[in-house]
Amino acid sequence: MTLDAIDWVIIGGFLLATLVVGVAVAKRAGRSSADFFLADRGMPWWLLGMSMVATTFSAGTPNFVTDIVRQQGVAGNWVWWAFLLTGMMTVFVYAKLWRRSGVMTDIEFYELRYSGRPAAFLRGFRALYLGVLFNVIVLASANLAAIKIAGAMLGTTPVQTVLVAGLVTAIYSMLGGLRGVLITDFLLFVISMGGALAAAIYLLNLDSVGGLSALLEHDVVRTKLSMFPDWSNPEMVASVFMIPLLVQWWSVWYPGAEPGGGGYIAQRMLAAKNESHATGAVLLFNVAHYALRPWPWILVALCSLIVFPDLESLRSAFPHIPRGVVKHDLAYPAMMTLLPSGLRGLVLASLIAAFMSTLSTHLNWGSSYVVNDFYKRFVRPEASEKELVLMGRICTLSTMVVAALLGLALSNALQVFRILLQVGAGTGLLFLLRWFWWRINAFSEIAAMVVSFVVAVGLESLGPDDLPSWAKIVVGVGITTLGWMLVTLLTKPTDAATLDRFCRLVRPGGPGWATVLRRAAADGQPVEQDGQPWSVPGELLCMTMGCITVYSALIGTGYWIYGDYGLAAALTGTAAICTLFLMLAWRRVNRP
Repeated sequence: MTLDAIDWVIIGGFLLATLVVGVAVAKRAGRSSADFFLADRGMPWWLLGMSMVATTFSAGTPNFVTDIVRQQGVAGNWVWWAFLLTGMMTVFVYAKLWRRSGVMTDIEFYELRYSGRPAAFLRGFRALYLGVLFNVIVLASANLAAIKIAGAMLGTTPVQTVLVAGLVTAIYSMLGGLRGVLITDFLLFVISMGGALAAAIYLLNLDSVGGLSALLEHDVVRTKLSMFPDWSNPEMVASVFMIPLLVQWWSVWYPGAEPGGGGYIAQRMLAAKNESHATGAVLLFNVAHYALRPWPWILVALCSLIVFPDLESLRSAFPHIPRGVVKHDLAYPAMMTLLPSGLRGLVLASLIAAFMSTLSTHLNWGSSYVVNDFYKRFVRPEASEKELVLMGRICTLSTMVVAALLGLALSNALQVFRILLQVGAGTGLLFLLRWFWWRINAFSEIAAMVVSFVVAVGLESLGPDDLPSWAKIVVGVGITTLGWMLVTLLTKPTDAATLDRFCRLVRPGGPGWATVLRRAAADGQPVEQDGQPWSVPGELLCMTMGCITVYSALIGTGYWIYGDYGLAAALTGTAAICTLFLMLAWRRVNRP
């Protein structure tokens, strides 16, 4: 595909705008590590929420959704839609707890909640384990998406793509810190969403597709439209619906959907002005992420089934792309090559925006771990703020280089998703309970981390070849959960002073802390609470209503598109009623 002058003007203008923002805030970002990594904890909910949405709108996300729809139909998206339960629990239960903690990163939390050398080891190791290893895998996935998009739309080689895209993003990320990321993320999301919507509308009206009605009536597409799995297919029901909704959402660690919040989601909550802004930011993120964005991608994926019905048609259309890279997720960028001049530039700019947003966030977030939780904590405790910012910028560049190299070795987006799910299987319940059960300690977390990794490697290398991915997750969850629970009960708890300090600062409440509160009172040093009834039961009700709201909006939008207006209206009404309930409950949920 060739680009006309208007396409290059659009792309160039977009890149210039993001560069201007990065330069404008570079001086302020360089004042201190708190400014570079948390924007001085003064950000509003709407900007933080939009940044979360922009970050999860990776250039690889449309490819990932397309891969699912082409192979499993629309219903296959429940494998990630199920994470809404995690997100809503973070909104109503955990967001305010994170903001109260006052830590700079969620890794620093370990030495706030646990004590001694095990806590220090956990903080340092997880800083490298997540900030480098996991972060590089996610960034490599984004690079893979860029490789496929650029290969299909511009004809560039994988090496050319990662060199140019990686260099531009690394320079921009090193300039502005989190403040620059947040401001540009707002612009990036508007461009990304606008491009996705415009592309979907145009592609629906291709002569080969024939419009929305013709698309929905096409024999190949009709088998993919159901928003729920075929109940006569137990394998699919288990893999994309039952296991994600019953097990995966609470038990599996996955970047951006960590049980209880974590990673760059925690970073955004910690950067909020106050607890209310932290809660509002995560709510906006979950509504936009699940209810607003999926359908433009789904419609393009359905159109691709007509234009490129199989892998062979994709290979024939793009013979210059290595055969090992031509998977179903290539269909999305392949469809983008059919766009007209002007719209091509807008959509390519939108995909560049999605790519830059994801990379810039992960680069800043991962560097915060390495700098704050490893370098400053263990290597150079006396380091000046200027030195810490410099190290953050060096880490940003180094991470980008390694991620680019790994991106050249991957083949498809769904492959990365499954790897991350399996390695994190079984750790999620611990992340939920550590706020509310005093007995969990640093050894619990170490055990969960080690056992989940060993089980994941064992299942991949020694497990039966025909064992489905959902069964691997169930096995991993069971073994890992049992392992860390046993370790918890067999090891000494966190010391009393640390537990008391945590209770005073975070005020988690609930029966899981009763032992600590009784002991502190008996010692003559009572831990004062807010005097209010434990708020978690009411927060779980709000979580449930929030999930009903978003799922009703998500599925209702699908039925409006499908022309099933009665069911669509009923679901839209349900979403409206639940929204009203949440508005009335908001003040109670966000009381100081």
